[in-house]
Amino acid sequence: MTAPHPHPLPRADWLALGREEALLPDQRIVDAHHHLWHKAHDPYTAAELLADRDGHKIVATIFAEGETGYRTDGPEELKPVGETELAVALSGLQVGTDVARGIVGFADMTLGAGVAPVLEAHIAAGQGRFRGIRYSVPWHADPSARGSTRVRPAGFYYDPQVRAGLAELEKRGLVFDAWAYHTQLLDIVDLARAMPGLSIVMDHVGGPIGIGPYADRRDEVFADWSHGIRRLASCPNVTIKLGGLGMRLNGFAFHERTRPPTSEQLAQAWGPYLTTCIEAFGPDRAMFETNFPVDKGAAPGGTVWNCFKRIAGAASTDERDALFFGTANRVYALGLA
Repeated sequence: MTAPHPHPLPRADWLALGREEALLPDQRIVDAHHHLWHKAHDPYTAAELLADRDGHKIVATIFAEGETGYRTDGPEELKPVGETELAVALSGLQVGTDVARGIVGFADMTLGAGVAPVLEAHIAAGQGRFRGIRYSVPWHADPSARGSTRVRPAGFYYDPQVRAGLAELEKRGLVFDAWAYHTQLLDIVDLARAMPGLSIVMDHVGGPIGIGPYADRRDEVFADWSHGIRRLASCPNVTIKLGGLGMRLNGFAFHERTRPPTSEQLAQAWGPYLTTCIEAFGPDRAMFETNFPVDKGAAPGGTVWNCFKRIAGAASTDERDALFFGTANRVYALGLA
């Protein structure tokens, strides 16, 4: 039996059934996390990214690594630098949006201090846009609970070699994007406390699992997840990305409906998670992300942004600007006025 794809693939005809007019169209936005890739089964180009704005004022974006565009020759550890080169080739101001204003690439942290030349190669290739490394470590003992094709060993963030590699990031003022499941949040708490000078960004609200053994335990998962989130928020060097809930992992299964969800329906489902993160971290340490095209299988871009704007509806103007623009601009040193 073939395992399901880790995220629902976008269907243009289905997505077209759920277009919405943009709420607060003048709110400036940095999309804090998206991918661009040329994967045969799931291509996503800069042109598609721009089309997915759906009338929202996205002034800049942050490209997140997705194992694409790697070099095909040369030293193995330098092959991921090809993805930064690809991101630069796709970057720049396009119809009002500075695509890939910040680039988050991949480097093998198990190299320890030996990762230094790889980071220098990324910085050079990034032409002023390279901002950090993402190292995803989703792990669960039960394969049915895994929502990613990436599987790392348990306790990966405790590895002294990995921490030596992360120290090289810290030396260069680079950001570390972490991605793991909610069952691993305390691993990241330990890392953050052990390396208080390292800027850590927790991707996708900390990965609450809603499949496999957790499929019928949403309240229990929410309690465990929210406990981990509050612990993580106690670490001042950690910020969090608000989004990434459209994956198969999370178990909402919007892609199985006959029509896409409305922004109200998304806000009802995702709101408790996003609101908990905003309350725990504060607007100055939280930033909205689309996680497209991964989350595009769940809803159109305009609907996702409208959902976020509904959730932030009670925030002050300054708080809302931080969530949509300011936090990402500061954490990733984008230099936007």
